[in-house]
Amino acid sequence: MASAGVSPKQEMPPKGGYPMVEYKRNLPRRGVSGVAMIVGSAAIMGFGFFLVIRSNKHRRELKQERIEARHLVRPLIQAEEDRRILRCLKSLEYEEAKIMKNVPGWVVGESVYHNDRWVTPNRDQLTNY
Repeated sequence: MASAGVSPKQEMPPKGGYPMVEYKRNLPRRGVSGVAMIVGSAAIMGFGFFLVIRSNKHRRELKQERIEARHLVRPLIQAEEDRRILRCLKSLEYEEAKIMKNVPGWVVGESVYHNDRWVTPNRDQLTNY
């Protein structure tokens, strides 16, 4: 036992202590912060809403203009339709006079209705001739 008189040498910490052990994650900050993303998203959505509202107003104005144009043109279209109906009725009376010329007591163009109101003829009556 050769080591009976020798005491073992124990390791001691260095003077001033050991340095701190870094155990926290040291990740660099990447990208935009959450607040900036929310503000940016709100700005983009606000601009989109502005564009939608502006286009809706424009579309509403165009629709109103089309409606007004239809109201202004309606009497002209009605007059053309009335002239077409009168031309067809005149040709029908001509055909009726030609067909019924040998029938005694027949009055050409007399209404078959027993009233004085104007009855617009059916489309079938007008398009056949």
